[in-house]
Parts: sequence; C-alpha cells; structure tokens
Amino acid sequence: MKQLTIIKIGGNVIDNSENLHQFLLDFTALPGEKILVHGGGKIATELGESLGIEAKMFEGRRITDIETLRVVTMVYAGLINKNMVAQLQAKGSNAIGLTGADGNIIKAKKRPVKEIDYGFVGDLDDNSVSAATLDSLLKAGLVPVLCAITHDGDTQLLNTNADTIASSVAVAMSSLYETRLVYCFEKKGVLKDVNDDASVVREIKVEEFDDLKADGTVQGGMIPKLHNAFEAIKKGVSAVYIGKADELNELANGTFGTKMLG
Repeated sequence: MKQLTIIKIGGNVIDNSENLHQFLLDFTALPGEKILVHGGGKIATELGESLGIEAKMFEGRRITDIETLRVVTMVYAGLINKNMVAQLQAKGSNAIGLTGADGNIIKAKKRPVKEIDYGFVGDLDDNSVSAATLDSLLKAGLVPVLCAITHDGDTQLLNTNADTIASSVAVAMSSLYETRLVYCFEKKGVLKDVNDDASVVREIKVEEFDDLKADGTVQGGMIPKLHNAFEAIKKGVSAVYIGKADELNELANGTFGTKMLG
C-alpha cells in the first residue's frame, strides 16, 4: 500500500507566523500522500472576546454555545483554514481547505449532556469519516486541509476536537493506505525529564505504556495523547509520532520526536 501521513498541528504553530511558515515548508517537502488537520489557537478566543463572547472552559475543554460556534466556524473554517491553504499553494502544495460538512467527509454526533452540557460539540465514532471521499481527493492530486468543524448530517455544524479528528481520519484511511499519524506540539516528544529537551524517549511500545505511567515519565495531558495513539494503532494505523512542529523535517530520517508502535 502507498504511504499516507496525517499531521495535526495546534495553536503553538498557528499563532506564530514564522513557525507556521517553516512548518508549511516542511509539510510541503514531505514525500507521499498527506492530510493536514488543524485546530484554532488563540484567534477564536480573541475574536470572541472582541465581540463580547466570553470563552467558557471545563477541564480544559471549550464549551461551545451557539455564539461560540459562530465564532469558531468563522475562525477555523474561514480565516485560519483559508490562510493556510493560500500559503500551501504558494509553496507548491495543491491544498483544498475543508470542514467535515464538505463532501460529507466527517459526520459527528452532538455530545450528549451528562454532568455538563458542552453545547455544539461533536463526537466521532468508527463510521464518522468518509475514507472514500478523502481518497478521491488524494487521487486527484489534492492535499486536504481539515479544520475542527464537523456536521451532524441534519444542518447542524459542530465543534470537534482536532486531535480526535486526526486520529479518526488516520484509522479510517488505514484500510486504503499505510497510514502514519503525527501530532505536532510544543515539546520534542515524550521526555524522561520534562525540563530536559535532550531526554526524548525515541520509541514506546504498547506494552511499555503502563510502566511509563507508573514511573512518572508519562503524566498529565500526555497520558490521553498516548492512550489515543495506541488506540489508533490497535485499529490499523502503522505508527503514531508526537514531536515538535519545527522538527518535522526529521520525520524522513527517523529522528522526529517519539514514535509509538504496536
């Protein structure tokens, strides 16, 4: 099977124009088929505040009421997505910017209300992503750039976690391609010592995960990231990487961040 690389970037890249420029150069230079998934960074929060819409969070997750949904749709699907596509075109990458509603690529379900109402937030399942549609775009020579907006198939747009989108897309595409998933964030990877960038753990196998949690190497927000990574591998993704966006060019020689293996 041909190789496909799905890369997710967050606000630490999006919010810095120099970082974003270099990342998109490195992304364009990556060989083979690829898909880019992005979140929103600080821009949605700043725009919302300028409009008198306060950002509401619960345990680090954004609560998306109708006013917030309008803002994140404008920012994620509009401003950020189209600026990124324009930059990729200038760098020689024939990108196409998409929400989950376009081509019915990602159909989500509104998160049910339990202890808290997250509002217009979409959750994904194993049937959410249309691999056939994404495949047709890739075969047409296009590079899909997916933002964190999905839909429910009944006119409602939904705000969906970009990490989850990237993982779901990678799993869905693994039946058609040898798929690798890359999460770019602010650290060089999983670190033995969080204060020492040189202490990167280069590879983690699924059977090592519990030991690394027990000895404190993996802790806090890194635990769900790695849990999701190994879940993706169990469902067919060949490998998952976590590393620093400005080192993406090292993916080709095998020295990028931390690699998770089944």
